[in-house]
Amino acid sequence: MALPKKRNSLARRRWNSFRRNRRGLVSLIIFTLLFGLSLFAEVLSNDKPFLVRYEGGYYFPIFRVYPETVFGGDFESETDYRDEYILERLQTGKNFVIFPLNPHSYDSINLSLDQPVPSSPTRENYLGTDDRGRDVLARLVYGFRLSVLFGFALTVVGTLLGIVAGAVQGYFGGKTDIFFQRFIEIWGAMPELYLLIIFASIFKPSVLLLLVLLSLFGWMGLSDYVRAEFLKGRNMEYVKAAKALGVGNMTIMYRHLLPNGMTPVITFLPFRMSGSILALTSLDFLGLGVPPSTPSLGELLAQGKANIDAWWLSLSTFIVLVGTLVLLIFIGEALREAFDPRRR
Repeated sequence: MALPKKRNSLARRRWNSFRRNRRGLVSLIIFTLLFGLSLFAEVLSNDKPFLVRYEGGYYFPIFRVYPETVFGGDFESETDYRDEYILERLQTGKNFVIFPLNPHSYDSINLSLDQPVPSSPTRENYLGTDDRGRDVLARLVYGFRLSVLFGFALTVVGTLLGIVAGAVQGYFGGKTDIFFQRFIEIWGAMPELYLLIIFASIFKPSVLLLLVLLSLFGWMGLSDYVRAEFLKGRNMEYVKAAKALGVGNMTIMYRHLLPNGMTPVITFLPFRMSGSILALTSLDFLGLGVPPSTPSLGELLAQGKANIDAWWLSLSTFIVLVGTLVLLIFIGEALREAFDPRRR
């Protein structure tokens, strides 16, 4: 019974240490709030209304596709709720329509602009439009969500691969360790950017392809720290005692060595996630990332570079990207202090 209490006490001390770092705690709250809101991007920014009341019936276009004939139109195709004729029918009499806070989706084009694209910020497009007439605010919201989800997925995959590789090297040592080290040296010398260019020209660009390719190289940095922890822990008395009692290698690695080797893994997670987001943004900026129609921070930066006069493109994307990375770095610094064994 003493072991769970000891672990709970250690976790409580680490959490209290993290809370004392005001900068890290505030950054965690802000990042969690922003990411939580971005998960409901379709509700915050969409060219389809939340709710439509028409002829006594209630409709929810965000969750279901309705043909134009439902609202008195002439076509069986999906309703365009920005069409003046449809809007007039939806707002006459007792009918009403409720749109999201930003009535634009990431791929909707504003056809009623009275200035060339990319257009500057207006009351209709709060952060202006890009070079195709798409709302910049909507693409920032959807692009932020994509970047964070991609960074999280790449961090999880790379962390799992790094833990497995480092644990095997550190625990077994000897020829196994030497073989893995030589393999890492050869694999790390591979030109990652050239491989991305080659695969991008062969396969259709997609988020899954980028995740697979970047995961093949993203595990090596973490495996060194896990390897060092397992090399240090495998000669401890409790590990030798477990082996003498006939406990299997996998059980020793999972139950005894892995919890003690998770400190560098956890402290590096925010930094790895920020690196993953920056990698996706860089590839999108170079045109080697997600497909062009996908909302992306790197694609908006590339548009800002191509349209120097459209300051709203570069400035808004720069603020979102740098703000995200700064929040993650502050969270990582607070985690590193909380897990530092030299601190009480």
